[in-house]
Amino acid sequence: MKILHIYKSEPDQTTKTLAGILSQGKEFSEFALYQGEPDYGKLIDLIFEHDHDKVISWW
Repeated sequence: MKILHIYKSEPDQTTKTLAGILSQGKEFSEFALYQGEPDYGKLIDLIFEHDHDKVISWW
């Protein structure tokens, strides 16, 4: 199973812990919207790569 974590803001320790628990033993990717100018084309590609699996958006 593939999981994509999308972070709108820099994750705090609680968010990192929860994302780590959800990702344990799975293939996962992370995308940070809060860093500089995000590459939305890359984000769309990542979302479609993870189709039928899980995409989690963190505030």
